[in-house]
Amino acid sequence: MADINHFEYGWITPALSYALSVLGSILGLVCAGRIRTATSTGQKLWWGSLAAWALGGTAIWTMHFMAMLGFAVTGSRIRYDVPITVGSALIAVAAVGIGLAIVGTGRLSAARILGGGLFTGAGVAAMHYTGMAAMRLDGRLLYDNLRVGLSVLIAVVAASVALWLAVTVRKGVAIFASALVMGVAVNGMHFTGMSALSVHLHEDRGELTGAGVGTLLIPIVLLVIFGVVGLVYALLAAPNDDDRAALAYLDARRAQPSTAAAGGPADVTEPDPVGLRARSTLARPGAQFPSRRDHQSR
Repeated sequence: MADINHFEYGWITPALSYALSVLGSILGLVCAGRIRTATSTGQKLWWGSLAAWALGGTAIWTMHFMAMLGFAVTGSRIRYDVPITVGSALIAVAAVGIGLAIVGTGRLSAARILGGGLFTGAGVAAMHYTGMAAMRLDGRLLYDNLRVGLSVLIAVVAASVALWLAVTVRKGVAIFASALVMGVAVNGMHFTGMSALSVHLHEDRGELTGAGVGTLLIPIVLLVIFGVVGLVYALLAAPNDDDRAALAYLDARRAQPSTAAAGGPADVTEPDPVGLRARSTLARPGAQFPSRRDHQSR
């Protein structure tokens, strides 16, 4: 049996993997919150896809690969089968997306959370062991069944909690705290599964095929950077409650001339939720800045 080192570079790789899982969880929870306020099926699908990518792609899969950078086997190099590695990423994103669809459609219930958690947890476990199957080294991989079962159980519990948080948590502090917990759960599942692994080296060493860690690292890092930037941009560009209130106010202002022409009251005071009336007054040449006394006299 070969010696296995899960922390070849010390605590750098587990710290980075935890940071990635927390970052992906934060973005995923925020995107999942937008699903609840979406007004159309297209918007729900859009935010659901972004949440699935943030949770499945960043919080789970990239965390897995980052942690694998610190994995080493004494006496053997490690290569990765690229198609299988890409397939493991797709499994993670699809599992989270389907889990969100199960929980996010219809009335929220314990049965929906449990069903979504079972499906998503099984998908996360499949992602992990598919990613392990993508490894190419001079040895045979064996797993302890008890620890494998424990890792699957952790994945199901973590997925159930993550889906419940995705549809219930709204405030910023709660989202951050939930992301910290989710990061612990995701990393706990990964390293529990890794502890189940043992490697028995082959007597005859052959040439290994596949991509090295350095070859895969650059495209994955670029994918993470562009993915996170895209998610942040999508969140910042989406209208919030203040924007929707401003649009409602402008629509009401546009409707005033037609109301006056029809003989209705022309001086109806409309709500001004974001101070657009004061902004429009200041836009006129020679207008004075409104004081607190003028506002109180009204």
